[in-house]
Amino acid sequence: MYTYAFCQTPFTPLELPQGIAGTVQMVTVDQLAAIVEPAVSLEPLQQDDTLLVQAALAHDRVIRSLCLKSTILPLRFGTCFNSLQGLSAHLETYQQAYLSQLTHLNGKAEYTLKLMLVEPPDAVIAPEIKGKNYFLAKKQQYQQQLLYQQQQQAAIKQIEQAVLQTYPEYCGSQDATGVKAMHLLVNRDHEQQLCDFIQALQQQYPQLQLVLGAALPPYHFVSSGSTVTPGSAS
Repeated sequence: MYTYAFCQTPFTPLELPQGIAGTVQMVTVDQLAAIVEPAVSLEPLQQDDTLLVQAALAHDRVIRSLCLKSTILPLRFGTCFNSLQGLSAHLETYQQAYLSQLTHLNGKAEYTLKLMLVEPPDAVIAPEIKGKNYFLAKKQQYQQQLLYQQQQQAAIKQIEQAVLQTYPEYCGSQDATGVKAMHLLVNRDHEQQLCDFIQALQQQYPQLQLVLGAALPPYHFVSSGSTVTPGSAS
C-alpha cells in the first residue's frame, strides 16, 4: 500500500488530490491517519525511467498539496506497506511519537536558503605592463582572488552563526556543485520577518548571493524515528 504521509485524523474530511495512478485515500487509526494510494505498484515504475520520474513528481505534488491543507509528516518517495493490516499496526505502534512530531510541526514550514558564491570582480592587467611588472601584477591578482575566497568562506560561517541564533531549528546540506544550503523550520506566519532577515544579511555580505526558497513541507525535520524505509514494510 503506497503511502505519502501521516497526519492527525481530521475533524472534517480533507479534499484529497489525485495521486500517481488514481485516487488518494485516507486510512485512520484513532487520532492518526495515513494518506495512501492502494493501487500503486512499485515494480512497473522501477522498470521504466520515464514512469519513475513521473511518479516521483506526482509524489511531491501530492505532498505539497496536503501540506497546504494540514500539518503532515511527509514520507520519502517509494514508501509502501505490504498490507492494510501492516500499515494499521504501524500507525498504532508509533501513534504517540507521530502525534508529538505533528504537534511540534503545526503551523511551520521548511524554507531553504542557498549560499551561492559570487565571482570576484575582474582585475584586468593593462596591456602595456610587460616583463617583471606583468608577473608582479599577476601575483597581486592571484593574492586578491585568494583573499576574496577567504572572505567568502568567513562570510558563510558568519551567516550560519547569525541564522542559527535567530532560527535554531535548521540543518545544512551541500549539492553536487558545492552550493551550501540551510533548511530552516519557521512558523508560516513569520515568513515576512524571515525574508527581511535574509535581505539584511545579503546587504551585509555581498560576496555571496543568498537565495531563499518558497515554503515547503518539512522534509528535513521528520526525525529518523518517524520515517519508514522506502519499499515494502510489514
